[in-house]
Amino acid sequence: MRPEEVFGVNAGKVWKALKDAGRPMTAKEIAGSSGLKITDVYAALGWLGREGKIEIIREKKKVLYRLLE
Repeated sequence: MRPEEVFGVNAGKVWKALKDAGRPMTAKEIAGSSGLKITDVYAALGWLGREGKIEIIREKKKVLYRLLE
């Protein structure tokens, strides 16, 4: 599988985890929900960010991610 295919599939898993949760989540929460390794979550978040599909929210010491509508 080509790298862009792997990133695309993982981005779909991250998108689904965020959609199912219906709330902003940390990367660690996304990893637990999606079954992905944390490094794969960050790569997928980068993919979704490049596509303009997520928002990054900084709260105190936490970084949260949510889908843009």
